[in-house]
Amino acid sequence: MAENNNVRPPMGGMRRGAGKVVEKPKDFKGTTKKLLKNYIARYKLPVIIVILFAIGSTIFTIVGPKILGNATTEIFNGIVNKISGGAGIDFEKIATILLSLLGLYTLSAAFSLVQGFTMTTVTQKITYRMRNDLAHKINKLPMKYFDGKTHGEVLSIITNDIDMLSQNLNHSVTQIITAVCTVIGILVMMFSISWIMTLVSLIILPVTALLVGSIVKHSQKYFKAQQDYLGHVNGQVEEVYGGHNIVKVFNGEEKVTNTFKEANNVLYKSAWKSQFLSGLMFPVTNFIGNVGYVAVAILGGYLTIQGKIAVGDIQSFIQYNRQFVQPITQIAQISNTLQSMIAAAERVFEFLEEPEEVETTKGNIDIEKLKGNVEFNHVNFGYNPEKTIINDFSAQVKDGQKIAIVGPTGAGKTTMVKLLMRFYDVNSGSISIDGHNIKDFDRGNLRKMFGMVLQDTWLFSGTVEDNIKYGNPNATDSEVIEAAQAAHVHHFIKTLPKGYKSDLNEETSNVSAGQKQLLTIARVILANPKILILDEATSSIDTRTEQQIQAAMDNLMKGRTSFIIAHRLSTIKNADLILVMNHGDIVEQGTHDELLAKDGFYAGLYNSQFDVEEEA
Repeated sequence: MAENNNVRPPMGGMRRGAGKVVEKPKDFKGTTKKLLKNYIARYKLPVIIVILFAIGSTIFTIVGPKILGNATTEIFNGIVNKISGGAGIDFEKIATILLSLLGLYTLSAAFSLVQGFTMTTVTQKITYRMRNDLAHKINKLPMKYFDGKTHGEVLSIITNDIDMLSQNLNHSVTQIITAVCTVIGILVMMFSISWIMTLVSLIILPVTALLVGSIVKHSQKYFKAQQDYLGHVNGQVEEVYGGHNIVKVFNGEEKVTNTFKEANNVLYKSAWKSQFLSGLMFPVTNFIGNVGYVAVAILGGYLTIQGKIAVGDIQSFIQYNRQFVQPITQIAQISNTLQSMIAAAERVFEFLEEPEEVETTKGNIDIEKLKGNVEFNHVNFGYNPEKTIINDFSAQVKDGQKIAIVGPTGAGKTTMVKLLMRFYDVNSGSISIDGHNIKDFDRGNLRKMFGMVLQDTWLFSGTVEDNIKYGNPNATDSEVIEAAQAAHVHHFIKTLPKGYKSDLNEETSNVSAGQKQLLTIARVILANPKILILDEATSSIDTRTEQQIQAAMDNLMKGRTSFIIAHRLSTIKNADLILVMNHGDIVEQGTHDELLAKDGFYAGLYNSQFDVEEEA
């Protein structure tokens, strides 16, 4: 339901490759150990199978060019013999060689299939367990964690980071094994053919590395400028189109166009230079590689004339030489992939290691026997220990009373409700329900006593009926209808295509904010709680509907303790007690008439609001 519009911030710094940015974890070694110990170690046998079959598949593939070279040598020798008057080409022997080669490649493919299937299974099991662990963890985290994170950050861990782990883990492990085995195997085969030709081939590598390193060094500043100005350009486009009406109203078209042109020109220049330099790498490395092939071919021809190697060995060596650079490049790419994967794993583990809500339950308190008397006893609280926003708050609320909490923005009204429901624990003092400190309640049981309607509506995916029954899944159809009627939303529901069975995602796109609020009120009515919390519950509802809801809520609140956070003071005139808050303190308390008679802070708030309404 929340939007994933957060951009992932870098963690531990960034490594810039040729043309892309690679995220670097803060603790590569430590995170890798956790991943191995907590997840991969559970699948030791399948991982061993993956390693063995990956090695086997690579070996069979590496041996292929050598055998193919033997076939070439046999054809060459047969032609020479034919010219000399001999028997000619032995096709039967060549067929045997080619069939053995086909058998090796078939075995290699079979081994590769087995290791791919096994690794995919292991990877999906690991990500399945991780998602389960995250799902369990998210319900155990305190509210202060989510207050310090955006929805996008949390969703990015559960979706993007897990997906990155799943994809990269599946490919990286087998690619690392295959690449390392290929490099070692090709070196062994090249040395077995000719150590001199192998040294010539290896000399090419540092030359290539120096040239590529020089190109990358010069291109980095342009890639950085490209990335920075791409962010500027995208940010400006988003800002201008997001506030397009404002730009039009103030005739700012020319200004924003000129600003865009300046940023776009810088982006063009830096992008051109970075892409040009990056594009040089392939032709440069290709040229050096071709020079190497020429050197190998000349040297191989000379050695063949000397009778030191066979003709087919030259072909095999050139094939190995072409294959040798590929796994080295692959290892470099995998190192970047591993950095990103471990950075993702690091965020997942940080999330899983977050401190959980501390459970302080001392006994099993039967909430069914409680009435709803609430006492705040010298409560002090601050979201940060250095800054207290609730100062020595004390109040006694009797069951069945309707308590209104009013005050200017930032006075601490909503904070009091969060403390009451133990979204946060008080720094000092205590909150009690019927004489029981709320810290002695199991959090789940404590919250069963409350029904809450917030200013911001929150509906879940599913049917209208599912949403109303969210707080009371065992309710009957007739009880659901009664709750909807009490909330004055029954008539609207009946106009939907499938009534109470209508899906809120597909069939109710035209539901207004007020109608959504009515559905949340019906949900609370059906839950039938002992204590009600209404945080500007009628703010999205028109005046006529508000009057209907107010009457229904008055009936609902009879016999129940109710806390009403209100900004429109006209809605809480009939409250049993009004607590007036300012800067975390109760500055006044009493009934509406009593507070007006005092002509104090509340009277000032009420009269100023009344004056504004009169002017409107």
